[in-house]
Amino acid sequence: MKISVRRAGPAGQRTPLLVAPVFEGAAPDAPLGAEAAAAHARGDFGGKDGESVLLYPASGPERLLLVGVGKADALTAEKLRRLGGTAAKQAAKARAAEATILLPASGVAAHEAGRALAEGAVLGAYTFTELKAVPEGQPAPVELGALTILIPEGADEGAAAEGARVGEIAARAENLARNLGNLPGNVATPTYLAGVAERIGREHGMQVTILGPAEMEAEGMGALLAVARGTDEEPRFIVLEHRGGAEGDRPLVLVGKGLTFDAGGISIKPGAGMEDMKFDMCGGAGVLAAMQAIGELGVKANVVGIVPSSENLLGGRAMKPGDIFRAHSGKTFEVVNTDAEGRLILADALSYARRFEPAAVLDAATLTGACVIALGHQATGLMGNDDALIAEVRAAGERTGERCWQLPMYEEYREQIRSDYADIKNSGGRPAGAITAGWFLREFVSYPWAHLDVAGTAWGDGKLPYQVKGATGVPTRLFVDWVLARAG
Repeated sequence: MKISVRRAGPAGQRTPLLVAPVFEGAAPDAPLGAEAAAAHARGDFGGKDGESVLLYPASGPERLLLVGVGKADALTAEKLRRLGGTAAKQAAKARAAEATILLPASGVAAHEAGRALAEGAVLGAYTFTELKAVPEGQPAPVELGALTILIPEGADEGAAAEGARVGEIAARAENLARNLGNLPGNVATPTYLAGVAERIGREHGMQVTILGPAEMEAEGMGALLAVARGTDEEPRFIVLEHRGGAEGDRPLVLVGKGLTFDAGGISIKPGAGMEDMKFDMCGGAGVLAAMQAIGELGVKANVVGIVPSSENLLGGRAMKPGDIFRAHSGKTFEVVNTDAEGRLILADALSYARRFEPAAVLDAATLTGACVIALGHQATGLMGNDDALIAEVRAAGERTGERCWQLPMYEEYREQIRSDYADIKNSGGRPAGAITAGWFLREFVSYPWAHLDVAGTAWGDGKLPYQVKGATGVPTRLFVDWVLARAG
């Protein structure tokens, strides 16, 4: 999508679709025309948050979409992001290849506003049609190819344009993560994810390292290999290195769970809804997508992306409850539940990350159903060993609309993963299941670290204007925002 920014008002705009935000309790601006004024006078439209009405003016734009954004003093970047999503959804319905959106005068900074509108539009225009045929007799969908953002007098045009550029790149990356998540497990295999990493590396000059089973064996990645024992699909350990900072600067490291299909292993999951377990690699998809955006933005920092990738199936060699393996760090773990496999592949990745002497590490995984019970689908669970880092991640979540909520990591929770036969066991049972999973990961880190449990936010029913049913792409934009903030 080509996104441009210019300073202008709504008067005389010739566009297939003009999207105009209206504050609650305020009449539409006079330049929007008689039709907008009449809709307000009749009570058809009052500007309440999320309310909208489509009009067909006698002059000016072909279509005018009035969108309520609530009280003027309560406008946020997230509301602008939803406004952008609403614009894209309406453009798709109208088969409009171009649209124009008005940025209201508000307390939201120009850079932040431009970024939010661009993110919302690019995310809202997303569809997953790769594996669908166009129904016979129906025209192919029209993509929204151009969006113009009109900013008011006094707004910083350069800042808004730069924000839109960043937002478009970050959102396009998040759409890549959505695609990877929505692809079925027979397509998006560990080998497929490795191919995506290699493409990103070629396009953005990154060093790419791909380890297969033999290399993992030589590295001592007993946890990842234990998970992969039950499948014929070979695992892959994927590393991308973006060297945008000074030589010798300690890198930021992103780690994502790349479990491309999870049947639960011997502790098999119930059959109902198991098809959704293709989404178990959304953390890894977010890392790959974030690395694409980081490369495209030319971020002035050293950043490493790590994705351990496997399937978790049943087979004659599959790990069993009671088995004990040795992880990359040298620590042994007892398997008490083979469906607690994500923390195993992440354990080897977090241990591997030590060689980079990272400034900080942020991992993401669809790790526990317990986190969904605790926080639902509205927030990502956040844990870690560094309060300042956790505060940074929470702030990035607020800026991007990918909100996080910190869960406690009291020492007493670690008692639940003590094993009688190994150093630790891979499940602490049902109580505080998300936290004890976080504690398992904490056993393998020796640097500032934060963990995102995205089990409740990585896919869903697409209730927000910039979402669709399926993979959300979370936490791609959070990753990118955090890295940009660290890079200054």
